[in-house]
Amino acid sequence: MKKDIHPDFRPVVFKDISCDYTYLTKSTAKTRETIKWEDGKEYPLVKFEVSSASHPFYTGKHRIVDTEGRAERFKKKYNRKS
Repeated sequence: MKKDIHPDFRPVVFKDISCDYTYLTKSTAKTRETIKWEDGKEYPLVKFEVSSASHPFYTGKHRIVDTEGRAERFKKKYNRKS
């Protein structure tokens, strides 16, 4: 491998913000935030919204996020009648 062309491969904490699930792994992801991990060391933090801990396919729990359809929201917003 050539020197000085590869990104830094280091331990990084990934956090699913929808269910507060975190795990430590190695990654090249760039981030400015850090978090103190269970071992007392500080690691870079990457936040994301969906993981296997919160995704309906893996959990078996379906969440209904949008109860109205797009057309109903448009009509409500612009006061249109069908």
